[in-house]
Amino acid sequence: MARLNLDPVAAHVPAEIDDQEYDAAVIAPVIDRDGEDYLLFTRRADHLGEHPGQMSFPGGGAERRDETILDTALREAHEEIGLAAHEAEVVGRLDDIRTVTEYAVTPFVARVPDREYEPDEREVAEIVPLPLSGLLDPANYEYDERDHPYYGEVVIHYFRVDGYTVWGATGRILVQLLELATDFEAPARIDRSRY
Repeated sequence: MARLNLDPVAAHVPAEIDDQEYDAAVIAPVIDRDGEDYLLFTRRADHLGEHPGQMSFPGGGAERRDETILDTALREAHEEIGLAAHEAEVVGRLDDIRTVTEYAVTPFVARVPDREYEPDEREVAEIVPLPLSGLLDPANYEYDERDHPYYGEVVIHYFRVDGYTVWGATGRILVQLLELATDFEAPARIDRSRY
C-alpha cells in the first residue's frame, strides 16, 4: 500500500511569492483509506469562468476577512467540500506557485478524515479521491514542454488516474508533494528554478 512520508513536508521551508496581483491558497487533503493514502481533489464545475472542469485541490482566493493565508485555505475548503477547520491536521506548506491568472497560490498539506464530503455545487462538480499508488504509477504520468507568452518554456505535468487528469497548477503542486513525500522524481531535465 502506497503511503506518503509527510515528515519532509513538515520540515520544508517554502518559497514565497509576493509579486502577483492576487493571493490564493489550497489544501491538499490526504486521507487514509484501508491502509493506503489517497489525495482528495475537486473537479471544478463546468460553468465556472476560470479552469472549468479541471481537477484542483480545494481552495480559492484570499478575502479581507481572512487573517492568514492558511485561514483562506481552510475557509475555502469548508465552502467547497464541507471540511471543517478542526478536521484538518495541517502538516506543512509547499512552495507558492504562480498561475497564468496572476495568482500566487499557497498550498498546504493536511491529513483529513476519510468520510463523505459535500461538494458546493456552485463551484464543485465532484469530489474525487485518487489513490497514491495510481498517482505514482509511471504509466499514468507524462509531461510536455510548452512556450508560455510570459514565462517562456514551461513544463506541464499530467497525471491520468481512474479516468481523471490532474494537470496545470494542481499538477505542479502535486509534483512537489510527491517529490518531498515519496520516491517520485519528475524528469531530471526540468529546470526547477523556473517553476
